[in-house]
Amino acid sequence: MWPRVLYAQPRGRMARIGFLGSASATGSAKSVEALRTGLRDLGYVEGRNIVFEFRWAEGKYDRLSELVAELIRLNVDVIVTHGTPGTRTAKTATSTIPIVMAISGDAIATGLVTSLARPEANVTGSTFFIPQLNAKRLELLKEVCPHVARVAALSNPNNPVSKPIIPAMQAAARPLKLEFDVAEAQGPSEFDSAFASMAMRRLDAVVITEDREFAANFGAIATLAAANKLASIGAQEYAQAGGLIGYGVNLLNLYRRAAYFIDKILKGSKPADLPIEQPTRFELVINLRTAKTLRLETAPAMLARADEIIE
Repeated sequence: MWPRVLYAQPRGRMARIGFLGSASATGSAKSVEALRTGLRDLGYVEGRNIVFEFRWAEGKYDRLSELVAELIRLNVDVIVTHGTPGTRTAKTATSTIPIVMAISGDAIATGLVTSLARPEANVTGSTFFIPQLNAKRLELLKEVCPHVARVAALSNPNNPVSKPIIPAMQAAARPLKLEFDVAEAQGPSEFDSAFASMAMRRLDAVVITEDREFAANFGAIATLAAANKLASIGAQEYAQAGGLIGYGVNLLNLYRRAAYFIDKILKGSKPADLPIEQPTRFELVINLRTAKTLRLETAPAMLARADEIIE
């Protein structure tokens, strides 16, 4: 039997899915596989009823306009994006091709949409409130590491999602009696200098904010944080890659969920009729191996709260 999804497509025609990646194919491999898994669960088989068109910016956001133009010329049926830079570029480039955000940092605060319940124009998918999330990471960092007094946020100045994050973290730092600073890096070539600067400023800890280039290089960032004796916190995948603490949403689940939006659109739904979703579950991961390297003691109460402990 043919998968039932084929009835929504003209006979003999495969749906063409454009994927606009801000990072690299290697760094995004797990996310892409999660998306493929979600699509397979809905009856989509590559080469039979869908085909992917991948375009990778390799962390160079100024290439996104060129890459999305290529996808538009290919007349893709839907464009999948990760993060605010790619979504904003795609929305600027087309008002007719549906755009599915696999994940985006606070679509309201960054101006991508004005309503989650009824997103305007051609954008739908998943988002979460990144400024509040990073403020919460400061609180958790202070709870796990009470000695911390001077903290920096590792931030990509070219990523528009960073603009609302920093003020939220500054506000959260004051009642915690934390000195707050910002260390900027646009990609791997600037990681060494960013961490050298933090070490020179004698900082105690660093919060890894949301950026696709950061996510693709969590292992390298965790190594630099440990080498410079910095306590660190980021997404849950960051702790799994060697960082001290991870707190956030499961990004792979969001990629699998993106398949739901793609399916609805290929069957005729308009993006404006598909409410943008927000994850409701946030997970805490503590890496005790890294804590041992940093000679940090973790309170039993914090370990009891963790969803995952890496030993």
